[in-house]
Amino acid sequence: MLSAFANAFRTPDLRRKILFTLFILAVFRLGSVIPVPNVNVSNINTCVSQASSGSSAGLYSMISLFSGGALLKLAIFALGILPYITASIILQLLTVVIPKLETLKKEGASGQNKITQYTRYLTLVLGLLQATAFVTLATSGRLFTGCALPVVYSTSIFEIIVMILTMTAGTTIVMWMGELVTEHGIGNGMSIMIFTQIAARFPDSLWAIKVARNGAGQAHAWFVFILVIVIGLLVMAAVVFIEQGQRRIPVQYAKRMVGRRMLGGSTTYIPLKVNQSGVIPVIFASSILYLPVLYATFRPQTDAAKWIGHYFTRGDHPIYNIVYFLLIIFFCYFYVAITFDPVEMSDNMKKYGGFIPGIRAGKPTEDYLAYVLSRLTAPGSLYLGLISMIPTLAFVYLKANQNFPFGGTSILIIVGVALDTVKQVESKLQQRHYEGFLSS
Repeated sequence: MLSAFANAFRTPDLRRKILFTLFILAVFRLGSVIPVPNVNVSNINTCVSQASSGSSAGLYSMISLFSGGALLKLAIFALGILPYITASIILQLLTVVIPKLETLKKEGASGQNKITQYTRYLTLVLGLLQATAFVTLATSGRLFTGCALPVVYSTSIFEIIVMILTMTAGTTIVMWMGELVTEHGIGNGMSIMIFTQIAARFPDSLWAIKVARNGAGQAHAWFVFILVIVIGLLVMAAVVFIEQGQRRIPVQYAKRMVGRRMLGGSTTYIPLKVNQSGVIPVIFASSILYLPVLYATFRPQTDAAKWIGHYFTRGDHPIYNIVYFLLIIFFCYFYVAITFDPVEMSDNMKKYGGFIPGIRAGKPTEDYLAYVLSRLTAPGSLYLGLISMIPTLAFVYLKANQNFPFGGTSILIIVGVALDTVKQVESKLQQRHYEGFLSS
């Protein structure tokens, strides 16, 4: 692996791509620590430390995860890539229900460019709305539950507008930088940025576990610290194993004459992953559970807000975890159902003379694909649900905060992005007859 890494830097164009990606990520991290104008840095740091250890530890876990902690510090890139992720998911769902978008998707590169343009516009709108929401919470003193310190110097209209516009502009710049990485760097730019923000929190999260156990003695604290790292590596290995697992359905193409040429007669397969939906169901479930918490933040005196605060704020209550687990399973099936269409797959195979050995073309092929996909989605959804429960178990048994690094969305994203990026580097190396990272 080390020799392959050295070969990557010896290749001029690959070295240029890697250095360009690292430069963009450095700028991205710099913008994630520089606060927007009108922010009281001293007070907001105090409130952040209180929130991470108090009753609101799990209040903004998902949004804080994707911003690398920049959101709660009201940095220039505070919203990070979250508006773009939300916009992409919305457009992907609308493609199924809006015929015009579905037509654009089938038009190839030109249609995809149109959908990408719509995603950019929607990202800008969502960034403006989210920036307005969080700046309003900050200026009204409701961004941090239980912290009475003012996090802004002034609440004048002009200062608030400047903060909103700065955060919105930061979202636009982040989106632009992500597209630059995709075009001129290594890997998918948006995914790499999410990876960077999550990985940036690992040192603090790990050290917080060690500090939380100091009361039991230094030796015990270090033992727990090392144990967490070992367990984390084992979880990563298990996630890699599952993420690489797939069911390959063989497809045979019959020979046919096209002009004077004989085409077909080949055998290929349809790869169906165990985790076909990726990390999307976890994001959906977390977003749904965040909505009642957001309501309780704006209406704290109502009976519903008190009930939500008791069961859903911290994220360690059994009711919260049961609902979270069931939502993940539901969204697994929902997302797979809208992204993989057995009818369309069967029609395409029939159109080009393909068939699954032992299965008739047409309706039997549709039923077979739906049956196999359903059987794969069941263990995949349970796997996602169990992985997402790891932070809760860590909170109960290790007294760690809700931002436990080796579990849930963070570990799925880090492993997935790392695998995709390494495979891309490996493919470029193999084009030049070098061994890749994953070669034996």
